[in-house]
Amino acid sequence: MIRVNMKLRGVALAAMSRWPSLCALLALGGLYAALPSSLLLGGPRWLLLAIISVLAVPLVLTHYKGAHVTNQVIGFLLNGVVTTAMIISLVLLIRALPLHLEKPQELLQSAAALWLSNILVFASWYWRLDAGGPHHRAQRPEHLKGAFLFPQMTLPSERKHAAGLHEWTPNFIDYLFLAFNTSTAFSPTDVPVLSRWAKVLMMLQSMISLSVIALLAARAVNIL
Repeated sequence: MIRVNMKLRGVALAAMSRWPSLCALLALGGLYAALPSSLLLGGPRWLLLAIISVLAVPLVLTHYKGAHVTNQVIGFLLNGVVTTAMIISLVLLIRALPLHLEKPQELLQSAAALWLSNILVFASWYWRLDAGGPHHRAQRPEHLKGAFLFPQMTLPSERKHAAGLHEWTPNFIDYLFLAFNTSTAFSPTDVPVLSRWAKVLMMLQSMISLSVIALLAARAVNIL
């Protein structure tokens, strides 16, 4: 009975922890729609938001039906779509920069939108990939190992119990915080990186953030 209750509790917590990640994907669609038409690949500006909304339906259904492999595949597909859209818009913005195709205000707004998109995109990847993904993390009573060493993982057992962290597991907000720090400080700050794939992703995120902040935003300010 205790084991069944723990399993049901884990499923409920996993369901609640997935909504922030879905909201992040929808926010990415909104940020994409806010970009100037010259930074869009083609089609209506709401196309990415529509794709995310359509794929979100089977994403939610497969989770509640327990089709976790299919859910993971759809999650990877969604992440790939938003990552591709962000990279294309970034390339178009860099190409438009020396040509002065955008007004300074539009350039600043585009840089801000892409900087936020960079955070949300990589937070989604960290959340989706770390320790086998959200489903595998939810199956474990405690998060003890993964690609990132969160501070809660380093606490002694007695301190974890005293702080009520003995069943702690990272959710999307933890990875969003990690991605935010990477885009602002260009480092993981209080969360060391252990896996090589995570180090590669964090280097890519820092490079994109540096391009947006140091090159695009700075150029827009200079021509104001």
